[in-house]
Amino acid sequence: MTEISTLKPPLESFRFSHRLRVRWTEVDLQKIVFNGHFLMYFDTAMADYWRTLALPYEEAMQLLGGELYVKKSTVEHHAPARFDDLLDVAVQCQRIGNSSIAFRGAIYRGDDLIVTCELIYVFADPITQCSCPVPDVLRQVLEGFEEGQPVLTLKTGNWDDLGWDAMEIRIEVFVDEQLIALELENDEEDDGAFHAVAYNGIGQVIATGRLLRGQQGQGRIGRMAVKRVLRGSGQGAAVLAALQIEATRRGDIELALHAQTSAKGFYERLGFKARGDVFDEVGLSHIEMFLAL
Repeated sequence: MTEISTLKPPLESFRFSHRLRVRWTEVDLQKIVFNGHFLMYFDTAMADYWRTLALPYEEAMQLLGGELYVKKSTVEHHAPARFDDLLDVAVQCQRIGNSSIAFRGAIYRGDDLIVTCELIYVFADPITQCSCPVPDVLRQVLEGFEEGQPVLTLKTGNWDDLGWDAMEIRIEVFVDEQLIALELENDEEDDGAFHAVAYNGIGQVIATGRLLRGQQGQGRIGRMAVKRVLRGSGQGAAVLAALQIEATRRGDIELALHAQTSAKGFYERLGFKARGDVFDEVGLSHIEMFLAL
Protein backbone atom coordinates (compact mmCIF):
# COMPACT_ATOMS: atom_id res chain seq x y z
CA MET A 1 0.00 0.00 0.00
CA THR A 2 1.13 3.55 -0.69
CA GLU A 3 1.83 6.16 1.92
CA ILE A 4 -0.70 8.82 2.82
CA SER A 5 -0.50 11.54 0.19
CA THR A 6 -1.25 15.24 0.48
CA LEU A 7 -1.86 15.51 -3.27
CA LYS A 8 -5.39 16.12 -4.53
CA PRO A 9 -6.47 12.66 -5.77
CA PRO A 10 -8.90 12.08 -8.67
CA LEU A 11 -12.07 10.14 -7.88
CA GLU A 12 -10.91 7.40 -10.26
CA SER A 13 -7.99 6.60 -7.95
CA PHE A 14 -10.43 5.19 -5.36
CA ARG A 15 -11.96 1.75 -5.70
CA PHE A 16 -14.82 2.71 -3.37
CA SER A 17 -17.09 5.73 -3.12
CA HIS A 18 -20.45 6.42 -1.49
CA ARG A 19 -22.94 8.87 -3.03
CA LEU A 20 -25.11 11.13 -0.91
CA ARG A 21 -27.11 14.35 -1.28
CA VAL A 22 -26.71 17.32 1.04
CA ARG A 23 -29.76 17.78 3.25
CA TRP A 24 -31.22 21.12 4.38
CA THR A 25 -30.38 20.43 8.02
CA GLU A 26 -26.67 20.15 7.14
CA VAL A 27 -26.39 23.73 5.83
CA ASP A 28 -25.41 26.58 8.17
CA LEU A 29 -26.17 30.31 8.21
CA GLN A 30 -23.54 30.84 5.50
CA LYS A 31 -25.69 28.61 3.24
CA ILE A 32 -22.90 26.02 2.94
CA VAL A 33 -22.44 22.65 4.60
CA PHE A 34 -21.35 23.12 8.21
CA ASN A 35 -17.77 21.90 8.55
CA GLY A 36 -18.54 19.32 11.22
CA HIS A 37 -20.84 17.41 8.87
CA PHE A 38 -17.98 16.42 6.58
CA LEU A 39 -16.62 14.02 9.19
CA MET A 40 -20.13 12.57 9.42
CA TYR A 41 -20.08 12.11 5.63
CA PHE A 42 -16.80 10.22 5.87
CA ASP A 43 -18.12 8.09 8.73
CA THR A 44 -21.23 7.27 6.68
CA ALA A 45 -18.99 6.24 3.78
CA MET A 46 -16.85 4.09 6.08
CA ALA A 47 -19.94 2.11 7.14
CA ASP A 48 -20.70 1.44 3.47
CA TYR A 49 -17.03 0.57 2.88
CA TRP A 50 -17.30 -2.31 5.35
CA ARG A 51 -20.49 -3.51 3.63
CA THR A 52 -18.70 -3.40 0.28
CA LEU A 53 -16.01 -5.63 1.81
CA ALA A 54 -18.89 -8.01 2.78
CA LEU A 55 -18.05 -7.49 6.45
CA PRO A 56 -21.01 -7.02 8.82
CA TYR A 57 -19.06 -4.62 11.01
CA GLU A 58 -20.30 -5.49 14.51
CA GLU A 59 -20.24 -9.25 14.01
CA ALA A 60 -16.90 -9.11 12.19
CA MET A 61 -15.20 -7.18 14.98
CA GLN A 62 -16.53 -9.59 17.59
CA LEU A 63 -15.15 -12.50 15.58
CA LEU A 64 -11.80 -10.73 15.23
CA GLY A 65 -11.67 -10.05 18.97
CA GLY A 66 -11.26 -6.29 18.83
CA GLU A 67 -12.70 -2.94 17.83
CA LEU A 68 -11.55 0.01 15.75
CA TYR A 69 -11.16 3.35 17.55
CA VAL A 70 -10.49 6.67 15.84
CA LYS A 71 -7.02 7.94 16.77
CA LYS A 72 -6.77 10.87 14.41
CA SER A 73 -9.00 12.65 11.91
CA THR A 74 -7.92 15.63 9.85
CA VAL A 75 -9.98 17.48 7.25
CA GLU A 76 -8.81 19.94 4.61
CA HIS A 77 -11.41 22.10 2.86
CA HIS A 78 -10.97 22.98 -0.80
CA ALA A 79 -14.41 24.29 -1.79
CA PRO A 80 -17.84 24.64 -0.16
CA ALA A 81 -20.76 22.27 -0.60
CA ARG A 82 -24.34 23.52 -0.65
CA PHE A 83 -27.87 22.29 -0.12
CA ASP A 84 -28.96 19.59 -2.60
CA ASP A 85 -25.44 19.01 -3.94
CA LEU A 86 -24.84 15.42 -4.99
CA LEU A 87 -21.55 14.32 -3.45
CA ASP A 88 -19.30 11.30 -3.92
CA VAL A 89 -17.48 10.40 -0.71
CA ALA A 90 -14.45 8.21 -1.50
CA VAL A 91 -12.30 6.35 1.00
CA GLN A 92 -9.26 4.14 0.60
CA CYS A 93 -7.18 2.07 2.99
CA GLN A 94 -3.62 3.28 2.45
CA ARG A 95 -1.48 1.94 5.24
CA ILE A 96 -1.70 -0.79 7.87
CA GLY A 97 0.75 -0.69 10.75
CA ASN A 98 1.10 -3.04 13.67
CA SER A 99 -2.11 -1.86 15.35
CA SER A 100 -3.17 1.12 13.22
CA ILE A 101 -5.07 1.43 9.94
CA ALA A 102 -4.85 4.69 7.96
CA PHE A 103 -7.45 5.75 5.40
CA ARG A 104 -7.47 8.67 3.03
CA GLY A 105 -10.73 10.22 1.92
CA ALA A 106 -11.98 12.76 -0.58
CA ILE A 107 -15.37 14.30 -1.33
CA TYR A 108 -16.28 15.39 -4.85
CA ARG A 109 -19.10 17.29 -6.48
CA GLY A 110 -18.78 16.03 -10.01
CA ASP A 111 -15.12 16.65 -10.88
CA ASP A 112 -14.71 19.34 -8.22
CA LEU A 113 -12.76 18.32 -5.12
CA ILE A 114 -14.54 19.60 -2.00
CA VAL A 115 -12.74 18.07 0.97
CA THR A 116 -9.86 15.69 1.66
CA CYS A 117 -9.21 13.87 4.91
CA GLU A 118 -7.02 11.43 6.77
CA LEU A 119 -8.52 8.94 9.22
CA ILE A 120 -6.36 6.79 11.47
CA TYR A 121 -7.92 3.96 13.46
CA VAL A 122 -6.36 1.77 16.14
CA PHE A 123 -7.38 -1.85 16.57
CA ALA A 124 -7.84 -2.41 20.31
CA ASP A 125 -9.33 -4.70 22.93
CA PRO A 126 -12.91 -3.44 23.52
CA ILE A 127 -12.69 -4.05 27.27
CA THR A 128 -9.25 -2.72 28.15
CA GLN A 129 -9.08 -0.43 25.08
CA CYS A 130 -5.40 -1.31 24.81
CA SER A 131 -4.07 -1.54 21.27
CA CYS A 132 -3.64 -4.98 19.68
CA PRO A 133 -2.00 -6.15 16.44
CA VAL A 134 -4.29 -5.88 13.42
CA PRO A 135 -5.38 -9.49 12.73
CA ASP A 136 -3.70 -10.96 9.66
CA VAL A 137 -7.03 -11.94 8.14
CA LEU A 138 -8.33 -8.35 8.37
CA ARG A 139 -5.08 -7.08 6.89
CA GLN A 140 -5.50 -9.50 3.97
CA VAL A 141 -9.12 -8.43 3.37
CA LEU A 142 -8.24 -4.73 3.27
CA GLU A 143 -5.14 -5.12 1.14
CA GLY A 144 -6.88 -7.55 -1.20
CA PHE A 145 -9.82 -5.23 -1.78
CA GLU A 146 -7.60 -2.23 -2.55
CA GLU A 147 -5.60 -4.39 -4.98
CA GLY A 148 -8.80 -5.29 -6.85
CA GLN A 149 -9.37 -8.79 -5.52
CA PRO A 150 -12.92 -10.14 -5.02
CA VAL A 151 -14.38 -9.91 -1.53
CA LEU A 152 -16.45 -13.11 -1.75
CA THR A 153 -15.69 -16.79 -1.95
CA LEU A 154 -18.58 -18.69 -3.56
CA LYS A 155 -18.96 -22.41 -3.00
CA THR A 156 -21.47 -24.51 -4.92
CA GLY A 157 -22.46 -28.11 -4.47
CA ASN A 158 -24.79 -30.50 -2.66
CA TRP A 159 -26.47 -30.43 0.72
CA ASP A 160 -24.02 -32.82 2.33
CA ASP A 161 -21.16 -30.41 1.65
CA LEU A 162 -22.88 -27.04 2.17
CA GLY A 163 -26.00 -27.74 4.22
CA TRP A 164 -24.57 -26.79 7.60
CA ASP A 165 -23.41 -23.38 6.37
CA ALA A 166 -26.57 -22.77 4.32
CA MET A 167 -28.79 -23.47 7.31
CA GLU A 168 -26.80 -21.06 9.46
CA ILE A 169 -27.77 -18.06 7.34
CA ARG A 170 -31.25 -19.37 6.53
CA ILE A 171 -32.11 -19.73 10.22
CA GLU A 172 -30.75 -16.24 10.90
CA VAL A 173 -32.83 -14.68 8.11
CA PHE A 174 -36.01 -16.73 7.89
CA VAL A 175 -36.45 -18.06 11.44
CA ASP A 176 -34.86 -15.42 13.67
CA GLU A 177 -35.57 -12.32 11.56
CA GLN A 178 -38.78 -13.18 9.69
CA LEU A 179 -40.19 -15.53 12.35
CA ILE A 180 -40.89 -18.41 9.97
CA ALA A 181 -41.27 -21.71 11.81
CA LEU A 182 -38.15 -23.87 11.63
CA GLU A 183 -40.15 -26.89 10.44
CA LEU A 184 -41.35 -24.86 7.44
CA GLU A 185 -37.87 -23.66 6.61
CA ASN A 186 -36.21 -27.07 6.51
CA ASP A 187 -37.68 -29.44 3.87
CA GLU A 188 -36.86 -32.64 2.03
CA GLU A 189 -36.02 -30.84 -1.23
CA ASP A 190 -32.64 -29.68 0.08
CA ASP A 191 -31.11 -33.10 -0.51
CA GLY A 192 -31.66 -32.99 -4.27
CA ALA A 193 -30.99 -29.28 -4.77
CA PHE A 194 -27.94 -27.44 -6.11
CA HIS A 195 -26.74 -25.02 -3.43
CA ALA A 196 -24.63 -21.87 -3.48
CA VAL A 197 -23.11 -20.34 -0.33
CA ALA A 198 -21.12 -17.08 -0.14
CA TYR A 199 -18.38 -16.42 2.44
CA ASN A 200 -16.58 -13.19 3.20
CA GLY A 201 -12.85 -12.77 3.64
CA ILE A 202 -12.86 -13.74 7.32
CA GLY A 203 -14.89 -16.90 6.73
CA GLN A 204 -18.37 -15.75 7.74
CA VAL A 205 -21.35 -17.19 5.86
CA ILE A 206 -23.19 -14.20 4.42
CA ALA A 207 -25.57 -15.45 1.71
CA THR A 208 -27.08 -18.60 0.23
CA GLY A 209 -29.61 -19.90 -2.29
CA ARG A 210 -30.67 -23.17 -3.90
CA LEU A 211 -31.73 -24.39 -7.35
CA LEU A 212 -34.34 -27.11 -7.86
CA ARG A 213 -35.48 -28.91 -11.00
CA GLY A 214 -38.95 -27.86 -12.06
CA GLN A 215 -41.11 -29.23 -14.87
CA GLN A 216 -40.54 -28.79 -18.62
CA GLY A 217 -37.05 -27.37 -18.38
CA GLN A 218 -37.78 -24.90 -15.59
CA GLY A 219 -35.29 -24.27 -12.81
CA ARG A 220 -36.73 -23.08 -9.53
CA ILE A 221 -34.71 -20.86 -7.22
CA GLY A 222 -35.47 -20.73 -3.54
CA ARG A 223 -34.20 -20.08 -0.04
CA MET A 224 -32.36 -16.93 -1.11
CA ALA A 225 -30.99 -15.38 2.08
CA VAL A 226 -28.50 -12.56 2.73
CA LYS A 227 -27.35 -11.13 6.06
CA ARG A 228 -29.57 -8.15 6.83
CA VAL A 229 -26.81 -5.54 7.21
CA LEU A 230 -25.23 -6.57 3.89
CA ARG A 231 -28.32 -6.40 1.68
CA GLY A 232 -27.98 -4.13 -1.30
CA SER A 233 -24.22 -4.55 -1.60
CA GLY A 234 -24.09 -7.29 -4.24
CA GLN A 235 -23.85 -10.54 -2.28
CA GLY A 236 -27.33 -11.75 -3.19
CA ALA A 237 -26.70 -10.99 -6.85
CA ALA A 238 -23.50 -13.06 -6.74
CA VAL A 239 -25.35 -16.08 -5.34
CA LEU A 240 -28.13 -15.70 -7.90
CA ALA A 241 -25.56 -15.50 -10.71
CA ALA A 242 -23.99 -18.79 -9.58
CA LEU A 243 -27.40 -20.49 -9.59
CA GLN A 244 -28.17 -19.06 -13.03
CA ILE A 245 -24.87 -20.40 -14.41
CA GLU A 246 -25.73 -23.88 -13.18
CA ALA A 247 -29.26 -23.68 -14.62
CA THR A 248 -27.84 -22.66 -18.00
CA ARG A 249 -25.23 -25.43 -17.87
CA ARG A 250 -27.81 -28.15 -17.31
CA GLY A 251 -30.08 -26.82 -20.05
CA ASP A 252 -32.92 -25.10 -18.19
CA ILE A 253 -34.94 -22.76 -20.40
CA GLU A 254 -36.41 -20.64 -17.61
CA LEU A 255 -35.68 -19.68 -14.02
CA ALA A 256 -38.61 -19.06 -11.69
CA LEU A 257 -38.93 -18.17 -8.04
CA HIS A 258 -41.37 -16.99 -5.40
CA ALA A 259 -40.10 -13.57 -4.35
CA GLN A 260 -41.18 -11.76 -1.23
CA THR A 261 -42.82 -8.58 -2.49
CA SER A 262 -40.25 -6.54 -0.56
CA ALA A 263 -37.55 -8.12 -2.77
CA LYS A 264 -39.40 -7.66 -6.08
CA GLY A 265 -37.23 -4.68 -7.09
CA PHE A 266 -34.04 -6.65 -6.44
CA TYR A 267 -35.04 -9.37 -8.88
CA GLU A 268 -36.34 -6.89 -11.45
CA ARG A 269 -32.94 -5.18 -11.54
CA LEU A 270 -31.44 -8.58 -12.41
CA GLY A 271 -33.81 -9.12 -15.33
CA PHE A 272 -36.64 -11.09 -13.69
CA LYS A 273 -40.27 -10.28 -14.50
CA ALA A 274 -43.36 -10.70 -12.35
CA ARG A 275 -46.02 -13.22 -13.32
CA GLY A 276 -49.49 -13.55 -11.81
CA ASP A 277 -50.95 -12.06 -8.66
CA VAL A 278 -49.54 -11.57 -5.18
CA PHE A 279 -50.15 -14.56 -2.90
CA ASP A 280 -49.49 -15.59 0.69
CA GLU A 281 -46.72 -18.03 1.52
CA VAL A 282 -45.64 -18.84 5.10
CA GLY A 283 -47.54 -15.72 6.19
CA LEU A 284 -45.65 -13.33 3.88
CA SER A 285 -46.68 -11.70 0.60
CA HIS A 286 -45.01 -13.27 -2.44
CA ILE A 287 -45.14 -13.00 -6.20
CA GLU A 288 -43.85 -15.41 -8.84
CA MET A 289 -41.02 -14.06 -10.99
CA PHE A 290 -39.25 -15.60 -13.96
CA LEU A 291 -36.26 -15.15 -16.26
CA ALA A 292 -35.98 -16.71 -19.72
CA LEU A 293 -32.58 -18.33 -20.31
